[in-house]
Amino acid sequence: MSQIDLEKFSKYSKPGPRYTSYPTALEFDDKFNYDRYIQYLENGAEKISIYIHLPFCRSACYFCGCNVVFTSKESKLSDYIKYLKKEIDILTQHIDSEREVIQFHFGGGTPTFYKDYELDEIISYVKEKFPRWSLHAEVSVEIDPRFFNEDQMKVFKKHNFTRISFGVQDFDPKVQKEIHRIQPYDITKSAVDLARKYGIESINMDLIYGLPYQTFESFSKTLEEAFSIEPNRLAVFNYAHVPWLKKTMRKFDETTLPSPDVKLKIFQHTINFFESKGYKMVGMDHFAKPDDELFAAIAKGELHRNFQGYTTKGGSNLIGIGLTSIGEGGRYYAQNTKNMKDYEEAIDSAKLPFEKGLELNDDDFLRKAVIMELMANFSIDIKRVEQDHKINFKEYFGDALEALEEFVNGDLITMTDEKISVSPTGTLLIRNIAMPFDAYMGKYSKSEKSFSKTV
Repeated sequence: MSQIDLEKFSKYSKPGPRYTSYPTALEFDDKFNYDRYIQYLENGAEKISIYIHLPFCRSACYFCGCNVVFTSKESKLSDYIKYLKKEIDILTQHIDSEREVIQFHFGGGTPTFYKDYELDEIISYVKEKFPRWSLHAEVSVEIDPRFFNEDQMKVFKKHNFTRISFGVQDFDPKVQKEIHRIQPYDITKSAVDLARKYGIESINMDLIYGLPYQTFESFSKTLEEAFSIEPNRLAVFNYAHVPWLKKTMRKFDETTLPSPDVKLKIFQHTINFFESKGYKMVGMDHFAKPDDELFAAIAKGELHRNFQGYTTKGGSNLIGIGLTSIGEGGRYYAQNTKNMKDYEEAIDSAKLPFEKGLELNDDDFLRKAVIMELMANFSIDIKRVEQDHKINFKEYFGDALEALEEFVNGDLITMTDEKISVSPTGTLLIRNIAMPFDAYMGKYSKSEKSFSKTV
């Protein structure tokens, strides 16, 4: 994975969508309404992945692109729990609660902004209403080390959490001050030590490159400090500067952001650094130790990517609970309202807080499968796609294959009659390589400002 050609990477990189678990150029629309969403819930039979959004933060981290609510009022947090429980009650009227739960995730916001007994109340209620949990369920939470204590850790231990993800971003004091997130190394180290004390075997750490005042030298030091804590996995994200979407990002002096050349140098060093320390690169932005379960999934071509990142728990029905949460089924996406007043009013009316969604037609469904196989496993098994979707791949995707020739000529991908494979350098350009399969990208070619840059 270390044989990355930076010059080639820079040449082929261009603005494009930041695919997560769906092609971002596909927009939610009014055609997929509440009644249709309910039909999918009532008729679903897949295993379940539950995501609960706890949106509250005490103050803003200026780089953050998440949907958050800033507050210091305890009453807002406790009221939200009441509505979460009501939402779950309504949900269980429309979904078979005996379906097996194979994944559970707390996201935010700052989930550990809540006290230990409040976290216990939420998790216990979910388990009461969805009692059938897999013995191998992935149970995880995102934690801000500045808001984490032993009583909260005891709750996670009680409920068999398997993974904790710690937000770090950068250890440099100057960068931390600029992004409005003062988090000394010792605080992070103590938080990780606490998790390990209670037997959490999978520790993830999030870093971001491209932030204000970051330099090659400063981020290299951050990498050293991150490694000294010995996380099992790391996610190293490219900062997405979208001030037209997130007002807090307007606080940054854009002249302090590292140039694309510096960011490329940082990322190349990040790859080399972690590989020299025994980690391997997973997908386009993750690193993990070789004994991690992700690598067994890669070997089988069964790695998946959803809203929480790379996972081995594919094929499940993601149920989003809470303000702004996004749900995903095989043929749909659904998002809850982003407005707290609307959220509460919907639930008080005995309705789920659904705001908008999207139903995939046959072509969308096929293209989603192809794009996500590329994004997760960096290859496409052409014969398997043909068998699963009853198509002739070369005929169906003739235009896409023609567009991919520039990547073939650049030695970024190889194509045979049976497989499309991405080279090490190509993996860093995977969003660009996936674009030809996205039927909606042409519609947005003149409005690239909607998207962040791939570099």
